[in-house]
Amino acid sequence: MTPKSEFIKIITERGYLHQSSHPEELDEVAAKRCVPAYIGFDCTANSLHVGSLIQIMMLRILQKTGHKPIVLMGGGTTKIGDPSGKDSQRPLLSDQDIETNKQGIKRIFENYLTFGNGATDAVMVDNSEWLDQLGYISFLRNYGVHFSVNRMLSMDSVKLRLEREQPLSFLEFNYAILQAYDFMELRRRYGCLLQMGGSDQWGNIITGIDLTRRVDGQSVYGLTSPLITTASGAKMGKSAQGAIWLNEDHLPVWDFWQYWRNTEDNDVGRFLRLFTELPLDEIARLEALEGQEINEAKIILANEVTGLCHSPEQALQAAKTAQQAFAEGVMASGLPQFSTSLPLSMIDALKLCGFASSNGEARRLIRGGGARINDQGISDEDHTLTVSDANSDGEIKISAGKKRHAILTLAD
Repeated sequence: MTPKSEFIKIITERGYLHQSSHPEELDEVAAKRCVPAYIGFDCTANSLHVGSLIQIMMLRILQKTGHKPIVLMGGGTTKIGDPSGKDSQRPLLSDQDIETNKQGIKRIFENYLTFGNGATDAVMVDNSEWLDQLGYISFLRNYGVHFSVNRMLSMDSVKLRLEREQPLSFLEFNYAILQAYDFMELRRRYGCLLQMGGSDQWGNIITGIDLTRRVDGQSVYGLTSPLITTASGAKMGKSAQGAIWLNEDHLPVWDFWQYWRNTEDNDVGRFLRLFTELPLDEIARLEALEGQEINEAKIILANEVTGLCHSPEQALQAAKTAQQAFAEGVMASGLPQFSTSLPLSMIDALKLCGFASSNGEARRLIRGGGARINDQGISDEDHTLTVSDANSDGEIKISAGKKRHAILTLAD
């Protein structure tokens, strides 16, 4: 179909749309009125990582096309744990842990959405407001009748766990019911008409649509984005150093910028469409670049994504640091810095900088020729750093491969 609404048009042409319930009807509604729509984020850590970035961008597009984003914090559902895509039950968190995590996640959205009391201003709500108040017997009596265990067993989040003969607690089995209740409650409180999420949430979203129709007699809609993997098949959001977090106190801006700068060639165009706001014709030009010229597109990708997630100033600083560290070969002030005392073994230095998680990994890095001090290769696994390795400012540059660098600063 040819979309009538700007929202559906943009998410379709930029690659966000995977599945949609009643797509033509949803498009008609979005073309005629402001659509309040939500995505839920459980508070399992005090930052989100880039695996959630596609959903954040969808909320941003929703608002910029005249609709109202609802950011749902899962203060209640985090106490249950979403089994989707998991092989085992998530660790149960205390109320204080959940609150701490929620506050960390909130900061991320301030760079992407405009919050306020206007018709299209974003709102952030917590499902603990209503889930914590539910009475077990009354909830089962009023809503349990609308859920088929047969259908719930066929949902991917349940079926895959059972097929692998991995434990699925009754606690987790309830997650889809509570998510469905969230959708119905958000429609009642905020007029929410649309739930969005990753493709692994499709079963939960449909369950909410059905519950809202059965109990309230109202039509609501669902929409999912595709699972994002890299061209080599790796899951989006992971690196050799671990998860790519969106909060600066979890991952330095430099490392965040570098993650995007190191994008595989075949992913550049797709990631520019999904994670930046560059015009499509400019993206077409950039993804057509070949050879060394594709690096221009990767730098633009890194700058644009970092500028949105952190700030344009921090993105430019990261790009300047990269230019100094790589092209000019000088000590760059924007590199991650770690304070230490000397003497220090090269193995411990690599671990301190986060380039190796164990002695064995550090030794393999040295044996493979990937470890360097001040851009000079180190082949001796027992090498010890001394004051003679530091420059006049008391700094030592440590590198792992061509793209990972850090500065050791001598403690007073």
